[in-house]
Amino acid sequence: MATLVSSAGALLAMLGEDHPSLKLHALSHLNAFAHFLWPEISTCIPLLETLYEEGETAERPLSALLVSKIFYYLGEPDDSLRFALGAGSLFDVSEDSDYVRTLLDKAIDEYASLRNKTVEGNADKIDSRLEAIVERMLEKCILDGRYQQAIGMAIECRRLDKLEEAITRSDNVHGSLSYCINLSHSYVNRREYRQEVLRLLVRVYQKLASPDYLSICQCLMFLNEPVVVANILEKLLRSEKTDDALMAFQIAFDLVENEHQAFLLTVRDKLPKLRSLSEQVQPVPEDLVSAQNENATASEDVQMTDGAPASSRSLQEMDPTENIYAERLTRIKGILSGETSIQLTLQFLYSHNKSDLLILKTIKQSVEMRNSVCHSATIYANAIMHAGTTVDTFLRENLDWLSRATNWAKFSATAGLGVIHRGHLQQGRSLMAPYLPQGGAGGGGSPYSEGGALYALGLIHANHGEGIKQFLRDSLRSTNVEVIQHGACLGLGLAALGTADEDIFEDIKNVLYTDSAVAGEAAGIAMGLLMVGTASEKASEMLAYAHETQHEKIIRGIALGIALTVYGREEEADTLIEQMTRDQDPILRYGGMYALALAYRGTSNNKAIRQLLHFAVSDVSDDVRRTAVLALGFVMYSEPEQTPRIVSLLSESYNPHVRYGAALAVGISCAGTGLSEAISLLEPLTSDVVDFVRQGALIAMSMVMVQISEASDSRVGAFRRQLEKIILDKHEDTMSKMGAILASGILDAGGRNVTIRLLSKSMHDKVTAVVGLAVFSQFWYWYPLIYFISLSFSPTAFIGLNYDLKVPKFEFLSHAKPSLFEYPKPTTVPTATSTVKLPTAVLSTSLKAKARAKKEEQQKAIAEKSAGSETGKGKAPVEKDMDSMQVDPPTEKKTEPDPSFEILTNPARVVPAQEKYIKFLEDSRYVPVKLAPSGFVLLRNLHPSEPEILSLTDALSSAVSTTSGSAAPVQQGSAAASGAMAVDEEPQPPQPFEYTS
Repeated sequence: MATLVSSAGALLAMLGEDHPSLKLHALSHLNAFAHFLWPEISTCIPLLETLYEEGETAERPLSALLVSKIFYYLGEPDDSLRFALGAGSLFDVSEDSDYVRTLLDKAIDEYASLRNKTVEGNADKIDSRLEAIVERMLEKCILDGRYQQAIGMAIECRRLDKLEEAITRSDNVHGSLSYCINLSHSYVNRREYRQEVLRLLVRVYQKLASPDYLSICQCLMFLNEPVVVANILEKLLRSEKTDDALMAFQIAFDLVENEHQAFLLTVRDKLPKLRSLSEQVQPVPEDLVSAQNENATASEDVQMTDGAPASSRSLQEMDPTENIYAERLTRIKGILSGETSIQLTLQFLYSHNKSDLLILKTIKQSVEMRNSVCHSATIYANAIMHAGTTVDTFLRENLDWLSRATNWAKFSATAGLGVIHRGHLQQGRSLMAPYLPQGGAGGGGSPYSEGGALYALGLIHANHGEGIKQFLRDSLRSTNVEVIQHGACLGLGLAALGTADEDIFEDIKNVLYTDSAVAGEAAGIAMGLLMVGTASEKASEMLAYAHETQHEKIIRGIALGIALTVYGREEEADTLIEQMTRDQDPILRYGGMYALALAYRGTSNNKAIRQLLHFAVSDVSDDVRRTAVLALGFVMYSEPEQTPRIVSLLSESYNPHVRYGAALAVGISCAGTGLSEAISLLEPLTSDVVDFVRQGALIAMSMVMVQISEASDSRVGAFRRQLEKIILDKHEDTMSKMGAILASGILDAGGRNVTIRLLSKSMHDKVTAVVGLAVFSQFWYWYPLIYFISLSFSPTAFIGLNYDLKVPKFEFLSHAKPSLFEYPKPTTVPTATSTVKLPTAVLSTSLKAKARAKKEEQQKAIAEKSAGSETGKGKAPVEKDMDSMQVDPPTEKKTEPDPSFEILTNPARVVPAQEKYIKFLEDSRYVPVKLAPSGFVLLRNLHPSEPEILSLTDALSSAVSTTSGSAAPVQQGSAAASGAMAVDEEPQPPQPFEYTS
């Protein structure tokens, strides 16, 4: 029939007839042929519109549909959608045509936009016909089994009722829920709406027959609901099944990985006390725990082991189930306080330490003694290289060299011990005892080493400061020396990170109000650390003081402190950000850039990116422009592959500050990924004409390449050689040499067993890590803040634990070539270059004589061979064989083929790039509670009756912590030194001798 119709003239003429059936006939045929007759039909749009508005009931929808199609072909999608809504059910959402697909996209966009405006309270009522089309579309997706599409549309249109329906009607509810969680983190921009989605997901999870408590508790952590988490943990701990207790421990470890100290402590404190204890028995375990928390030098062993027997002894005659609960409660409190994971991490880093002391030795020998910047940089590099390993061999072997540090260099050198012993909670105070202020305001020691020691205590107890907070407060109150106040403020901020403790805040505020430039800067940062993410009203108080004071250092400290308070608050922080970014003082605008970075950390929020790019190219202050570009790294770290693309043009800017910012932005967001695009962007910047740009690029490159082996990217080896060349070059600028020294430390951080991670495996931001890098980036103004980078280090370890939280011997598979992820080969001592041997002049007569002798030898050998074939057949070939061995050793050329897999033993080093190759063996005795390729994983024992073989024993932890009193550092050093020697296996130097010719 379509072939017979070549013109719409006749059908259009019928529209003028009076009889309704003729009009209906014409409209239905025009609708059918609209796709090729539309140019002709478009001349009659006024007539069709009249029919739609004034015609018979049956004519209206058909007229509307026809007009809608004509407007679509005329390129007017808004008008087309308006008339499509009038067509009602005649607009078929299941029709597979360009027209329907385009209008559906338009309808969904329009509806989503109106829904967002309605929620914000500035939109008119939504057209019910538009809503009907979207609902029909959602229903069609669900019926067709395209659940992910339905979930995406429901989230975009803010239809939580339809979201719940799509999830519950899907064929894989657990898969749909996890897809929805990922979508809410990566797609939903507004914080309040994200929380609504997560609340809905928690409700759906809880209705399931077998709830996924791991995911529920992660959602609850995003929602900041510690009481509900505590209730779930109690339910699991009281269960008779061992598997439920293992699940509770696994949840606790996963929550600890997110590093939210205040949340974890609330969960721990909300866990119910034991039910059936008598009045006199009840206080024992709780008092024991609180007393040990108060005691600054309390041993974790006491809390972890002695607490359980105390409660179990008192419960022996009582209910056995309560007895089991008491034991589990003690364990989970140890996990939530962070002590268990810290202790295990410490043991892992100590036993697997592969740091190369020869690199540090080379740096030390090549650095000029008079150059204090490079001298300090070497101390920083050593601390970062041995972060958390407790190995301070290098410092002990070079005490004379170390003693040349004076003033602030001495402060930094002492603080470096805090990074090396990070997490050494039991012995931290006794380790630092020789350097700490003795009784009141400064003992007999240098105020610089005393201030450094207080800062070191903060680094040791970073984010786990319950035991040390009081001591640091007392030290802060009892001194008026600004250097000691500086160290105490930084230490206190680190130890009480995010706890929003009012008393500590008042103590730090008193230091700020002394208006001392040195102490005030640290006080400003410490206030921010204390109030991380609280969006506290105190920020306005800090801002007011920043306008009053004359000291730039104090203003800068306060600016960063204010930025830290709005951490993760997203649109809630917009008012404060607006206030700071419009300030006349460039230092406060600089703080505004950090506020933007931290408020929208890891959200990849378009509005934040636009604002930062605007400031990066328009602000009059180089500091603000540099920081605006750098801040992009914090906003984009959840999508690292996008960052090089966004800053690629800025990395070619004429302004060196912008180039430096671009380098660090890539370093921060792509840290530990080894991303090829990031390395390609940074490579030209490492040989920039400006020294500080080279410094930033070298540091950023080391952050990107941390834990990436040369086998997986050959540029890693080239970069290591480039660092060595810069360090050994006598004519290199101090700035870039410092960058190269720090980069060497970061590249081999934590004994080559840590990486920089800003996101946990559950996609929650790691507060400590992000804050650590934000403060680290301040080293441009103040070198001691370099140590904050240690807060962002995550061990690249798989640590499997049994029900007793011990580490059993357990094997699993890495399905990739071991060479791809092996440790870098240790450097060797460069051999003395021998003089080049020149070719010797040979006379022609000598050559002839040699040729004659050779010919005679050959003839003699042939004669011997023929004679020997009768008497001793085996002799001549053996001799010949021996000769050939000396000339051409074939054994050296034959290399073993690289195996295609590797069996790893718990605890094992598993680098991020290796995680996708990890497989668990089917016939293994232990089965993981959750399939995680790294981190702390609880193992279900399938043969509980058989004896277990443990990998990490208590002997190891005692080797790590054999210290007491003021002699602590010496003993610690000897234990650590033996550990380092066991790892490095360096031969001793030969005995002195006299050379005689």
